[in-house]
Amino acid sequence: MALVELSVVEQRYRAVLEAAAGVPVTEVAARYEVSRQSVHAWIRRYAEGGLGGLMDRSRRPESCPHQVGPQVEAVVCELRREHPRWGPLRLVHELARAGVAPVPSRMSVYRVLVRHGLIDPRPRKRPRDSYVRWERDAPMALWQIDIVGGAFLAGGTEAKIVTGVDDHSRYCVICQVVARPTGRAVCLAFAAALRKFGVPAEVLTDNGKQFTDRFGKSGEVLFDRICRDNGIIHRLTQPRHPTTTGKVERFHGSLRRELLNDEVPFPDLAAAQAAVDRWAEEYNTTRPHQSLEMASPAERFSTAAAKSEQELLPLRLPSVIAVAPAPPPPASQPGGQATAAPPPASGQPYRGGPVEFERVVPPSGNMQVAGRQFWAGPRRAGVTITFWADTEVIHLMTSGSRIKSVRSHLAPTDLARLAADGAQRSRKTANVS
Repeated sequence: MALVELSVVEQRYRAVLEAAAGVPVTEVAARYEVSRQSVHAWIRRYAEGGLGGLMDRSRRPESCPHQVGPQVEAVVCELRREHPRWGPLRLVHELARAGVAPVPSRMSVYRVLVRHGLIDPRPRKRPRDSYVRWERDAPMALWQIDIVGGAFLAGGTEAKIVTGVDDHSRYCVICQVVARPTGRAVCLAFAAALRKFGVPAEVLTDNGKQFTDRFGKSGEVLFDRICRDNGIIHRLTQPRHPTTTGKVERFHGSLRRELLNDEVPFPDLAAAQAAVDRWAEEYNTTRPHQSLEMASPAERFSTAAAKSEQELLPLRLPSVIAVAPAPPPPASQPGGQATAAPPPASGQPYRGGPVEFERVVPPSGNMQVAGRQFWAGPRRAGVTITFWADTEVIHLMTSGSRIKSVRSHLAPTDLARLAADGAQRSRKTANVS
């Protein structure tokens, strides 16, 4: 190593001697393949320090005004140890809230964490500004709804959580713990959110059987019916594309990491729901979000417009999930015994005659009603078909025009079951023109 340094110094010394002998500096610089400024610097440094002045010098600056001070560095490390999940951006936000001035940049905090071994350095990724992120312009424009597991109970069973977030504000509108994620349980949680916050313009879900029968044969599930009755546009993701519902999936990540990953199970469903409610309240009102420029979801969420619309157009829910009124107290008989009140009737009472109901044609074009398949064709996918049915014939109509008529397979009990599920009793003969 010393021979290499000596050779460098010797070359510089010969260049200085040639320049001192009257050789033009331009020729000296060309011969040694350096700039003219370097030759002048060598001459000046030789005049000031002799051969020692021609040796390589350190390029390290004498001071760094923007370097993080030791006090701030200690605060960053202490906050990271107390909150291991906080990243550099969250730490910068907390330093600003604590009144630290000047506030270090995100990369400065990142380098502090790497220097002290509190974070693993990551390889350079694609720049964030190259990603195209979409977001609705106002709250209540779109809800992302999904189901997540991981809520274990003391008995060893695993409960599920129906979740929903507002796309614009990331506000958690649904966080309901259910024993089984059936279509009815999901719709009950959805209906409770609609009553509380109002009706959104659109909802986005995956292709789970609780949300849609996109690839099935029944035509329309209860969730789709609620959306249709209330004018909600139901959007579906492409199969195997969970990033489409990325906001609710990111919500699931926080929920699992901060609450559900604890090894202690919940005693029962009520305890799990209480813990989830406390976490969701903190998530909505206190916790800052990086995607919202460190604001909380509650600061961007508003239901004023949806509530005013709900006053003009009331919420419509099927009778199968409508909340039944409390039964009256039992009346006492003269003998002192109480008579039990009759159970509330579910659905619409059926008094005989034909019924009418609607079904939406799935992409397959094959609908199923009361155990029988009705072919409408893929070209009618998404079209609402009106069924007129009695015990003799079933007519399929759209926009008042008949598509087809088939012999009925329905008995009076089948018609009564359809009426209880929401079918309307028809007072007129079907238009079979």
